Amino acid sequence: MKRIHSMADDSLRAAGGSSLTASERERIENRIFLALAALACLFAGLIYRSLFPSQTAVTGFIFLAGCLIGASPAFVAAAQGFLSPNTTNSTEILVTIAILASFVSGSHVTAVLIPVILSCAHFFEERSILGGREAIEGLRRMQAKTALLVEDGAERSVDAASLVPGQIVAVKPGMTFPIDGTVLSGKSNVDQKSLTGESLPQSVKAGDPVYAGTVNLDGPLTVRVDKPADNTSFAKILELMHRAERITIPEARVIDTFLHYYIPFSLAAAGAVGLFTHDISRAIAILVVSCPCGQLLVSSAPMIAALGTASRHGLLIKNSKFIEDLTRVDTVVLDKTGTLTLGELQCTDLQPQPGVTKSELLEAAAVAAKDSLHPISRAVAAAAGTAGSWTDWEVREHSGRGMEARRGGDVILFGSAGWLTEEGFDVPDVSNIGPVSWTAKNGRLLGCLLFGDQVRNSAPEAMGRLRQLGVKRIVMLTGDNDSSAQAVGKACGMDDIRSRLLPEDKLEAVRELRGSGVVLVAGDGVNDVPALAEADVGLALGAMGSDAAVDSADVALMNNDLNHIPFALDLARSTRRIIVQNVALTFSISFVMIALSAAGIVVPLTGAVLHNVGAFAVLLNSSRLLSLTPEGSLSR
Repeated sequence: MKRIHSMADDSLRAAGGSSLTASERERIENRIFLALAALACLFAGLIYRSLFPSQTAVTGFIFLAGCLIGASPAFVAAAQGFLSPNTTNSTEILVTIAILASFVSGSHVTAVLIPVILSCAHFFEERSILGGREAIEGLRRMQAKTALLVEDGAERSVDAASLVPGQIVAVKPGMTFPIDGTVLSGKSNVDQKSLTGESLPQSVKAGDPVYAGTVNLDGPLTVRVDKPADNTSFAKILELMHRAERITIPEARVIDTFLHYYIPFSLAAAGAVGLFTHDISRAIAILVVSCPCGQLLVSSAPMIAALGTASRHGLLIKNSKFIEDLTRVDTVVLDKTGTLTLGELQCTDLQPQPGVTKSELLEAAAVAAKDSLHPISRAVAAAAGTAGSWTDWEVREHSGRGMEARRGGDVILFGSAGWLTEEGFDVPDVSNIGPVSWTAKNGRLLGCLLFGDQVRNSAPEAMGRLRQLGVKRIVMLTGDNDSSAQAVGKACGMDDIRSRLLPEDKLEAVRELRGSGVVLVAGDGVNDVPALAEADVGLALGAMGSDAAVDSADVALMNNDLNHIPFALDLARSTRRIIVQNVALTFSISFVMIALSAAGIVVPLTGAVLHNVGAFAVLLNSSRLLSLTPEGSLSR
């Protein structure tokens, strides 16, 4: 008996048992154990019958024991099915009737083998489903269990779950970040693939955020804990996945309704064939091949595969709108700043006055901007890099106007055209969709710097792919000025550009658009929350940095690659298409098998094997979703 238990445990490990909960593991292990025990009884009965052919009562008792052992899970589930309208036990109801009919008619070997064969089929089906769940469950194993807490200059290992905001942890190269936090010291590259799906490492330095579940690649870092372990982005992802696995989609409800009629039809067909042909084996075969294993997988298998594919590429599905509404989207609404653009000002051009070089202009501006946290000053610092030594300049900020730097008798002014005009400079008009800042030194106007928010490289391509998927309208809603909105909108190929909108204006615009279509809203910030909540489908981009956006959205994207928006639409549509294909496959195969059984071509034992053709066809067809990527789509 211990040997049989050991064999069952080995088989379960081979099936990917690490992805199972304790109850799931126990259930499958018991099923394997009972199947092996039933086989042992079957072989014992066959051997005893060959040695003592006259002792039929003993042989029958051994076969009965094997039948009861192997079929006990089916008997229990069938009893529950009779007491409940739940269609998940419909397979066991038909199997139980077939087993009892086989044993009563004297087909003892058939009565033992049917539950054994079905248990083997269930085992391989669950193993196939675990392949899809492995992509999801694999994330759980990436979660760091321990952390190096830094206290009084010393490091000690602690449980990651015990960390609280404000504590300091050390993260060595190769270690997984145990929490969401901010880098205090050090530089490194971080592998964020587990969260964002992005294969390229992200460079981090002091002041940059890091996230639990990502991996420090090549430099030691000191990190301040910002969130407790149960409130990290990684923990929220795991919770979303738990929720997503329990999604009930409309197709599943339709299939449940159909099965309520399918089961009585199968019983009636078996009874009619047995009555008119006087061949009980044909009726038993019909009951066996009618077991709706494939039908019960037609929606769950594609959803599990879709969840695994989505999570692998940083896309989190929160509810059934993924199937219900995302497949019907014909209008896409996007915010400008941070969604279509990078959300950071950049120096786009230098326009020096005659006799002034661009390097002179940039260096003077960098001197004045070096101590400011204003977005324009940060853009100047990024453009200038480390050129020059400006530590001996004294800098003063003029609120709302600009910066003034002094060293000895030298004076640099860097600020708005209005301020420099007030200071006596003749400032010419310069056209730009973004801010323009002027620089002067020692009474001489050096020139101006032009700034703008850069359009994401993925934006034009993503808009083109949305049109290929049949999206009729792409709308940009922004609170920015008209000229900036028009420039970005035209660069991205927007159909409708609306600017100078407050959050409540965006909400009204979404309501208006919903009156004539199914609307997806994609945004990344707190100001997008009302529109995300109002949309038919809300999609939060860069979800690691915006808890409010994630809470309001139906789908969360952990990175900012806009190509993942058409990917989400394509994945949803592919999932629904495969569900429809699965329905057609399984019911066609079932009706063909019923016809062959009624004709006497398929016998009960053969039916026990062949009835799983539908289930394996469903699993094979559903596995196609695992190959879907943001760069490609399934062939129609």
